[in-house]
Amino acid sequence: MTAFPPVAFVSGIAAPLLRANIDTDAIIPSREIRGVGKTGLAAGLFASWRYHGVTREPNPDFILSQPDYANAIILVAGENFGCGSSREHAVWALHEFGFRAVIAPSFAPIFQGNCIRNGIIPVVLAAAQICLLGREVSVDLMTQRVASGAHSFAFAINPEAKAMLSEGLDAIDLTLKHAAAIAAFHAQDGQNRPWIYLEARP
Repeated sequence: MTAFPPVAFVSGIAAPLLRANIDTDAIIPSREIRGVGKTGLAAGLFASWRYHGVTREPNPDFILSQPDYANAIILVAGENFGCGSSREHAVWALHEFGFRAVIAPSFAPIFQGNCIRNGIIPVVLAAAQICLLGREVSVDLMTQRVASGAHSFAFAINPEAKAMLSEGLDAIDLTLKHAAAIAAFHAQDGQNRPWIYLEARP
């Protein structure tokens, strides 16, 4: 059983939100968090920017309120995206809304890790490359390339993160891929140092 649906290739509309230092409270304001689960957060995504006050009247100037970007699956952001608190709800809200990749010049490390553990590909590209991306973008995790129109750019991601995303694994699942080696080590270690293992009891 996977921790989340595997994500290896994402292609579709990319919404540009090219502001630097967008923090987790902007992504999902604390007032929008009314439970401890991963669902029910999409409506509160970027709530302070998507709506006018408490009326929930859409702000037509905000990118996700515009019809051309209503079904965006990729978010294109500015540097240091996801800074602020370690609030994992920010990634849950993005995922529930429909985003499967975020492209930015840099990410806050905790946010980047939360993306990897929750099925969103965090892609780091140079700002000059991001400026060349159009409305339609594809992210190929397996080849580690972003393509848009005539442009194609390579991006780096560590092998462990790549495996977690492409196979839908959490950290425990990733460890259990080595279950045979772990069992072999325990068996050998039990022979080499039997005094540190409790004897089996009936």
